[in-house]
Amino acid sequence: MRVLVSGATGYIGGRLVPQLIEAGHQVRAMTHTKGRLDGLPWADEVEIVTADAAEPEDLANAMHEVEVAYFLIHSIGTGSKFAEQDRVVAENFAASAERAGVGRIVYLGGLADENAAEVSEHLASRAEVGTIFLNSSVPAVVLRAAVIIGSGSASFEMLRYLTERLPAMITPKWLSTRIQPIAVRDVLRYLVAAAEFPAGINRTFDIGGPDVLTYREMMQRYAAVAGLHKRIIVGSPLLTPRLSSHWVGLITPVPAALARPLVQSLRTEVICREDDIADYVPDPPGGLLGFEDAVALALQRVREAKVTTRWTESGAVRAPSEPFPSDPDWAGGTLYTDERRRTVNGTPEQVWTGIERMGGEQDFYGLRSLWRVRGLADRVAGGPGLRPGRRDPNSLRVGDALDFWRVEEVAAPELLRLRAEMKLPGVAWLEFHVTPDGAQRSEITQRLTFYPRGIAGHLYWRAVAPSHPLIFSAMLRAVARRAESH
Repeated sequence: MRVLVSGATGYIGGRLVPQLIEAGHQVRAMTHTKGRLDGLPWADEVEIVTADAAEPEDLANAMHEVEVAYFLIHSIGTGSKFAEQDRVVAENFAASAERAGVGRIVYLGGLADENAAEVSEHLASRAEVGTIFLNSSVPAVVLRAAVIIGSGSASFEMLRYLTERLPAMITPKWLSTRIQPIAVRDVLRYLVAAAEFPAGINRTFDIGGPDVLTYREMMQRYAAVAGLHKRIIVGSPLLTPRLSSHWVGLITPVPAALARPLVQSLRTEVICREDDIADYVPDPPGGLLGFEDAVALALQRVREAKVTTRWTESGAVRAPSEPFPSDPDWAGGTLYTDERRRTVNGTPEQVWTGIERMGGEQDFYGLRSLWRVRGLADRVAGGPGLRPGRRDPNSLRVGDALDFWRVEEVAAPELLRLRAEMKLPGVAWLEFHVTPDGAQRSEITQRLTFYPRGIAGHLYWRAVAPSHPLIFSAMLRAVARRAESH
């Protein structure tokens, strides 16, 4: 069948596409920003369409002659209005599917008990989106999952860093809530199978792994699988979800803005109330993957640097020339820049190898202690902080997260553009241009560009600009050393 995968650059979408291809389907991968799928191993095997899910004309083009449409878009972590944004996009998606004659919508939502006294805004929003699809004229398969365990997932990263970094901790009450986690490979198996469910099925299915655990038990079992000592965990009723989210934001790579809805969701018991999915998708030989096996597999992928997708990859990308309509007229179109050059030994291809491997364990900041202070301040402000790490240690592609930067353009061996994701009164880009300078030498041009938002942005640049000769000269020296070493 011809299937549309919206959110193809996200954590689940990026893994679902190759499995749909393997199952024999014709896949149309939908992305918000042109170029986000460039360089992916399956990019040449799919039809790529650039579309804004909030624009009916874009969706009409994306859904043309589509039989099954996967909805894998969500706005969690984007701000306080994420539920409203998801509602509007879901209504638009359902209406467009009706007009295009799509045969089925498949949606991956969140597992929750609707009869619970209190349901988090995140889970309530997921349920609302599912209801929008079920009430449309297009049959929908709504899969509801709790915590997804897989290398690179936000839930796994939160569990991993909390357990590894804190041998002893005072914890909130939500660590005693029962949860039914599921391995990402089983989620993908259900999603692929849903495309071929019998016609007319229009309902929700609860999906979960074989284990029902508290978050406390998940941490202890993770520690055992990872070869760590048993964790000392002391519960405290004083840690509210808001305080917990800031605590998670400081300890883990997951920023507080994303941690808050995740933590709030963990206050509600999330276990399967039915197992009807088994009538349509039999368990694989050996059964569903248990929690310990899912953790072991995820850790193996992390250690082997074979993480296919990460939760950080769903961030929006924008170009320096893109306007910001929300800015007042008097903000102007000013772009502040800080540009530095350095000549190094090696051809552009040799130098590029070093540049492409920057970040994560390969320091390119120079004065890293100052960047750590900046990262800590960003965490306190609700941003991602320095968040060390990257999807792959050797290659970069558009959309990758690299510490607290986002890869916005890759044109080997000439250009790497990163966009800052830290909290700023504007938008900042960091670019590295490589040009030949003789037979075996190259010039690296490092350019910082800042687009201010309002008067606060202009004041911010003037306040930090005096420190740039120290900070960004040190960065260019570190980049040059890395480039020459390869």
